[in-house]
Amino acid sequence: MRLSIAGAGAVGRSVAQLAGDYGHTVTAIADSRSAAIDPDGLDTDAVLERKDSEGVVGTADPEDALTAEYDVLVEATPTTLGDAQPGFGYLERALQRDRHVVLANKGPVAERYGEVMALAEDSAGEIRFEATVGGAIPVLSTIEDYGPATITAARGVLNGTANFILSRMAAEGLQYEHVLAEAQDLGVAEADPSFDVEGTDAALKCVILANVLAEDDREYTLEDATVEGIDAIPPSALELAREDGRTIRLIGEVAGGEIRVGPRLVPEHSDLAVTGTTNIVRLETEHAGRLNLSGRGAGGPETATAILADAGRLSRLDP
Repeated sequence: MRLSIAGAGAVGRSVAQLAGDYGHTVTAIADSRSAAIDPDGLDTDAVLERKDSEGVVGTADPEDALTAEYDVLVEATPTTLGDAQPGFGYLERALQRDRHVVLANKGPVAERYGEVMALAEDSAGEIRFEATVGGAIPVLSTIEDYGPATITAARGVLNGTANFILSRMAAEGLQYEHVLAEAQDLGVAEADPSFDVEGTDAALKCVILANVLAEDDREYTLEDATVEGIDAIPPSALELAREDGRTIRLIGEVAGGEIRVGPRLVPEHSDLAVTGTTNIVRLETEHAGRLNLSGRGAGGPETATAILADAGRLSRLDP
């Protein structure tokens, strides 16, 4: 497949670097200021070196990457809430051209799911978004394989930053602010960590799960989620939990048409008590019991593997 990549952050860069290993060719890549385009295939190493040295990927306009020759638009711009722009607009233009779209950006399928599916219905292109939930973990493809109607609930740890903070606080008895600063130094937390520690990121992933699992054509958005973060949890709460053989994790839940995210007490040796930046999703099924899917829920190469796996599932398009 020929890929056009919108976004040159950690995920977009990793897709560009790994695409050849999966048999794909990158014909365009855009950052917020520029684009590099070659219908015969870019020298991605040279493009990324230029990004590092000059701050841009090329000399073309970013919009030109949307009209370039490609089979799949990889939408890896930052997630935005509300109107989900510019990601929604980018995928709309690709589907209107009868091109495929693979999303890393959670915004369009968390905030405008119905519109996205309607655009895909009217297009020869397909849309896939494995990377929006759980990074490298094959959550959505597992649901697709088993059948959404057979999944009765989904819950789990869906944010690595929050999980790193809670597991470090529990292990060392440290204050939230101390562990947050440590996470920022290690690159596990952003300079502004609110998206992660307030539960918004986990809630968006749960909204996407709710949309995929919905049987009644109902569309969910972030407004449908009940969300509580971890920034007010004191070390004493974790210590009391440990004395009772339990710990605290930020758990996202989709069940019975409801979406909830918040700190929950879980048994200390439960499968939900993952540590560090590990994520886990527990699917409750009608016929196969409980399925636990665990792994790295974020990171450039990890998320890129989900994107490239999605690209490999797509059908060939007419030229």
